[in-house]
Amino acid sequence: MTRDYEEYLKDDNLHINWYPGHMKKTKEMVQNNLKLVDVVIELLDARIPLSSKNPEIDKLAHNKPRVVVLNKSDLSDRAKLNKWISYYQSKGIKAIPVDTLKGSGVNKIVEECKNVTKEKMDALKEKGRKERAIRVMIVGVPNVGKSSLINKLTGRKSTQTGDRPGVTKGKQWVRLKGNLELLDTPGILWPKFEDQKIALNLAFTRAIKDEILDIDTLGLKFIEKMSEIEPEKLKARYKLDSLGQEPLETMEMIGRKRGFILGRNELDYTRIAKTVLNEFREGKLGQITLEVPEDIEEA
Repeated sequence: MTRDYEEYLKDDNLHINWYPGHMKKTKEMVQNNLKLVDVVIELLDARIPLSSKNPEIDKLAHNKPRVVVLNKSDLSDRAKLNKWISYYQSKGIKAIPVDTLKGSGVNKIVEECKNVTKEKMDALKEKGRKERAIRVMIVGVPNVGKSSLINKLTGRKSTQTGDRPGVTKGKQWVRLKGNLELLDTPGILWPKFEDQKIALNLAFTRAIKDEILDIDTLGLKFIEKMSEIEPEKLKARYKLDSLGQEPLETMEMIGRKRGFILGRNELDYTRIAKTVLNEFREGKLGQITLEVPEDIEEA
């Protein structure tokens, strides 16, 4: 490896700031249509509950009942997941762990939506209003599993149910099971990542597409993170007796173990980075959660 490439990989200037134009439109759509819904379902990634939480949602939906859903719970560390559930419970919010691919926990979302809107629905009945579906909005960052959740809640591939009274023409509602209706919104990020740790966590889980990032440095950053919080799982997966003194050394050890060698005995750093990131995302490194509630105080 040349010294230039070593310095390149050690460079700490991986600055992530991604906010496509459609994200601005999504935020405006959420803001303009919150008055139409009874409850907001906030979908978080159980591996990064802090980083996948959009702070804009607290501002936009502060006066709406909210249900927090911790998706990809099957890929997360159970002990840390329980800490997050307890944290939200202390805030008076029920956090529901789910696996949207298998459907586990999905029925509890329907139950909780009914619980948090019961007072409002009972009040409508007392006024003689005709019973109607509970209207929900699901918000979450890209790639957090919103489409999978919607498909599980519909029991089939999502279908639009047409315009509803009080809804601007063109707004479509999706019929869900349990007498719920969903106003769908795209995934939403926020304009500026003030904390690059949060930006990195989003990139690790592919909420930000690999194609717009420096994948070699991202892989190195992930190895650095794993060396700090889950060194044993890193060693076990790549059959390492120990980790390197520096993340770059560990990256090279992984590359040699996997035989990721180019010509002239040079390591294929891009392949190493892609492999480590993909194996984390697929759960092959084990059940991993990258942050705990205590990190909120540091954020």
